Amino acid sequence: MTVRRRKAVLHWIGVHALGVAAALFFVLPFVFLLLTSLMSDQQALTRDLWPRTWEWDNYVQVWRTPGFLTWWRNTLLYAGLGTVLTVVSSVPVAYALAKFRFRGRRPALLLVIAMMMLPPQVVVIPMYLFWARQLDLSGTLWPLIVPTAFGDAFSIFLLRQFLLTVPDEYLDAARVDGCGEVRTLLRVVLPMARPALAAVALFQFFALWNDYFGPQIYASDNPAAWTLSYGLESFKGAHHTNWNLTMAATVLVMAPVIVLFFFAQKAFVEGVTLTGVKG
Repeated sequence: MTVRRRKAVLHWIGVHALGVAAALFFVLPFVFLLLTSLMSDQQALTRDLWPRTWEWDNYVQVWRTPGFLTWWRNTLLYAGLGTVLTVVSSVPVAYALAKFRFRGRRPALLLVIAMMMLPPQVVVIPMYLFWARQLDLSGTLWPLIVPTAFGDAFSIFLLRQFLLTVPDEYLDAARVDGCGEVRTLLRVVLPMARPALAAVALFQFFALWNDYFGPQIYASDNPAAWTLSYGLESFKGAHHTNWNLTMAATVLVMAPVIVLFFFAQKAFVEGVTLTGVKG
């Protein structure tokens, strides 16, 4: 019995030691980022890892940086509107692929999967020529927002996987009661798909909030259309970089995403878990 207890204690210590090591591996970069953001310009990125003086004014300086509030507004518009359009446009497609039987359903699903594997850099040149030359929308975020109204391959696939787990009996009962397909989707399917919708919305919001490639392509020549991810580049000078202010700006950019995930992590984890139940 003593040997078993020793083994159990050693196993508990080993598992928790690995857990603590993994936690430190992920947490320490954020601690370094936060501490550097509170240092003076002279101390930042030196051997001193603890601030000599706590420079809370760094965050005030970043917030008062010309254009910073504009970048916030642009990022909220881009991420918020893009997320709503993606969810609204992806749900009907996912519902059709999961619950309808029609000719060409399997090729359509394969096409969605193929689009997930296609890097955006492959089509960036023709897409830029279309939006910039044909529609004259360069210098704005609309070339990035409008395509989200036509669905997202990853969101469609994720929602389709979840909707496969919804029993057909619920849909048949709704149809017997006189519900059409649209009403069945809105009244029956969507309330049951809340975890998947939350997961898809969070995935898309995080992706758009952190997007650097898109704004660099379409909005780089117009500072009034910059987002936070691209605006951070302006904190780096040609000859000198205020790393304390850069770190403070990074913290301000990361904070909303971390807070959002903290409050929505239960729905997020549940949605991701349930989407892989059935193929």
